Amino acid sequence: QLQLVESGGGLVQPGGSLRLSCVASGFTLDAYAIGWFRQAPGKEREGVSCISRTGGATYYTTSVQGRFTISRDNAKNTVYLQMNSLKSEDTALYYCAARRGICSNIRNYDYWGQGTQVTVSS
Repeated sequence: QLQLVESGGGLVQPGGSLRLSCVASGFTLDAYAIGWFRQAPGKEREGVSCISRTGGATYYTTSVQGRFTISRDNAKNTVYLQMNSLKSEDTALYYCAARRGICSNIRNYDYWGQGTQVTVSS
């Protein structure tokens, strides 16, 4: 019963902000790197961001650099993705995923959430 649950998605206008949350249950999140991924209709799932076990290292795909911020609160077993200056191309189903160890390729993540929808539209 190792689970990740995303929340915080919704409909927002271009230029707006959302904060996504990823809550882990059944395991202690501090042993895992956590990545955020997204998938738009008809497109491949892509990596958005990743945070190391302690939060000391963060990574972002170029398209969100400077707009998104990943953070974690291991005491709460929660990882966040703050999304600012949202664009229509950010519209996608957003997933969080966990793997033991360091940030890595999408195929190396062991646990996945169900996704939360983010829609950016006027």
